[in-house]
Amino acid sequence: MATQPDLFGGPVAGDAQAPAAGRILVAGVDEAGRGPLAGPVYAAAVILDPDRPIEGLDDSKKLSPERRESLAGLIRERALAWAIASASVEEIERLNILRATMLAMRRACLTLRHAPASILVDGNRLPEGLPCHARAVVGGDALEPAISAASILAKTARDACCLELHARYPQYAFDRHKGYGTALHLARLAEFGPCPAHRRGFAPVRVLLDAGAAGRHAGHEVNGRQKARCGDAP
Repeated sequence: MATQPDLFGGPVAGDAQAPAAGRILVAGVDEAGRGPLAGPVYAAAVILDPDRPIEGLDDSKKLSPERRESLAGLIRERALAWAIASASVEEIERLNILRATMLAMRRACLTLRHAPASILVDGNRLPEGLPCHARAVVGGDALEPAISAASILAKTARDACCLELHARYPQYAFDRHKGYGTALHLARLAEFGPCPAHRRGFAPVRVLLDAGAAGRHAGHEVNGRQKARCGDAP
């Protein structure tokens, strides 16, 4: 069974019909969306089925959007188990982006419908509270097929979220920059100011908020002086 990601809800999971009994299950884990200025950070965990190989798995950043979508469908269909989770903008602001990313990874691992014996995590850090032995693999999204698969699921889920954000806030063009700090995104931020999906702790957003607060404060001071002068007039 496979389900589509719930873009703004809790974790989602799916498993293939192939049995997991008697196998040593290894899950690959990766994230998408640490760097953008807006939207949740996503993570995925995947246990591949060696009897149903998927050709072309690679770091999601090296694949075209069309190829990622095609592979994501195959992963959901053929993997022994997969799960997608996220950490919200509010959690990113409360915890910081690194801890929120680790939280999303942990959620994905704990949502898998088959318990893995081992977990391979892309990068050089491991989430706390994983249910089994885990190992960090630097550059794992290009080295370990299970991590590559997780990278693809996390990226396609995050991109789908950005399309939903674009439908809600079309003035920011989330469908084009996917929340990253491109020249287009920064120009729209300067023009319209941050929306609820923006990460207020990230510097380009925070600078705009601070500038707006300073402008409002200066405006209050000017209005106050004008009122005082009016009060003194005969």
